Amino acid sequence: MSPVLFEIKDQIAFITLNRPARMNAFNAEMALLLQNRLDECASLHEVRAVYLTGAGKAFSAGQDLAEVVDPQGPGMDTLLSQHYNPIITRIRNLPKPIVAAVNGVAAGAGANIALCCDIVVAAESASFIQAFSKIGLIPDSGGTWRLPRLVGWQKAAGIAFLGDKVGAEKAEKMGMIYAVYSDEEFPGASRALTTTLAQMPTRALALTKHALNYSATNTLEEQLLLEDELQQQAAKTKDYAEGVNAFLNKRPPIFKGE
Repeated sequence: MSPVLFEIKDQIAFITLNRPARMNAFNAEMALLLQNRLDECASLHEVRAVYLTGAGKAFSAGQDLAEVVDPQGPGMDTLLSQHYNPIITRIRNLPKPIVAAVNGVAAGAGANIALCCDIVVAAESASFIQAFSKIGLIPDSGGTWRLPRLVGWQKAAGIAFLGDKVGAEKAEKMGMIYAVYSDEEFPGASRALTTTLAQMPTRALALTKHALNYSATNTLEEQLLLEDELQQQAAKTKDYAEGVNAFLNKRPPIFKGE
């Protein structure tokens, strides 16, 4: 079986991390294949939203340490520069919304890959662990950048230093994730959310994502100029024309992602 399952259905690309016997821990093959699948999602017009989850009981346990200790395996420089950093960059640059559907434990790089997605939802039994300090490492895969922005400095430092398990309900309350569903509701609710995104004006969502990416470093004046530029682009799309027409005629819009 492939370590990354891929299916397109109803304008959604379903990506499933698929090493359940290893709690979907990343090895080189999985990391590189995930990059390729994200590239496909970016290039395929038929894909208007992406659903990222894990097979079995885990989302991802992070890096497979058996590969790290293998003398023939990739070194730390390779793991970050060629495996994880390109995944994070692809997710943030993907011009379509990506939902991380965290079905179980998300640890280490697995947690930070999930948290860098546009919307993160989790099953009630899921958890997030910055496990790096437990083995003498620092949070990578964008963890030191994203955590303070999601939960604030104090919470981020405590979570990173102590490596505590953060349950899904606590993660939702502290603003780490968007929503938590009961284990029974999770599959249907997380897919329904992604279906809604796939039916929305895709180009406008991509421009919104672009603006949010820059908001962390722009001044207010710079962000206002960026919003001006991006809004002009949005106003030229077919979906904008459809949205206005639908509003004026008091009917639901039918967006096509154009």
